[in-house]
Amino acid sequence: MQTEPPNPYKDVLFGVAIGDALGVPVEFKSRDAIWRTPVLDMMGYGTYNQPPGTFSDDSTMTFCLAEALTGDFTLDRVAQYFVDWVQRNYWTAHNEVFDIGIATRQAIDRLANGVQPELAGGMSVDSNGNGSLMRILPLLFYIAEMPAEARFRLTKQVSSITHAHIRSVIACFYYLEYARLLLKGNDRFTAYRTLQTALPPFFQSLSINPKEIAMLDRLLKGDIEQQPETDIFSSGYVIHTLEASIWCLLTTTSYREATLKAVNLGFDTDTTGAVTGGLAGLLYGFATIPPEWVAQLARKNDIDELADRMQARLG
Repeated sequence: MQTEPPNPYKDVLFGVAIGDALGVPVEFKSRDAIWRTPVLDMMGYGTYNQPPGTFSDDSTMTFCLAEALTGDFTLDRVAQYFVDWVQRNYWTAHNEVFDIGIATRQAIDRLANGVQPELAGGMSVDSNGNGSLMRILPLLFYIAEMPAEARFRLTKQVSSITHAHIRSVIACFYYLEYARLLLKGNDRFTAYRTLQTALPPFFQSLSINPKEIAMLDRLLKGDIEQQPETDIFSSGYVIHTLEASIWCLLTTTSYREATLKAVNLGFDTDTTGAVTGGLAGLLYGFATIPPEWVAQLARKNDIDELADRMQARLG
């Protein structure tokens, strides 16, 4: 039997979207409620009354960023696709916007009113939801071979379209640096330990406020995989989502296990599923995603074609 050649673009896009779709039906349900009736497979309806395989804003914004990378990449192009999503249902699962965060909506309204992309995102400490983290992963393929300072600069710019506070930026940068190490063939624990050594001095060299760097202490100084589930949080706060995704990856051994673990944490299930799923897709590959999940995913042929266009553009 002929095997499909590796395509990390496909690993990432399907990894994000399927993790997202697993979480959509149970978003906002508490951990206790999900514990009583855990998610074991792709389901439908629930919170948003959407059919099985429906992805949310997490994947739509991921696809918007991916689309921007298939041509001459600019922040204005990303911004326009985000506006097209809200105003014209661009890259939605079923031609309907049914889930959008407050900070993201406010930023896109600013974009629609002509605010420059880098200035559109919320800059206050209260603007640290997970709305930029959830859609940042395609940027990996554009910046992977750049020097660290350039990788950080572009991560900051792309995050700032919706979330400009430094805490969101460094969370996105951690996530992309972890993904970059996976892309280069590191195992999940080697990637984790490498960042514990490399990131603190790098952040210090950029004169980032030490109090902000300390927000990543559980990742940069601890063994987060040793934390009990009760100490892993799954709210919409960017640090919680980042920690949960790394914890789910380090405490499981397959795409299926990692994404189900993420979704069953409860609360912001679609985003925890999407952020974990992107890394798990990259780590284990598209071929390991349960085929029955892929079969149910909305717009799977369009996603496949988008991955091919990314590969053709970025190599």
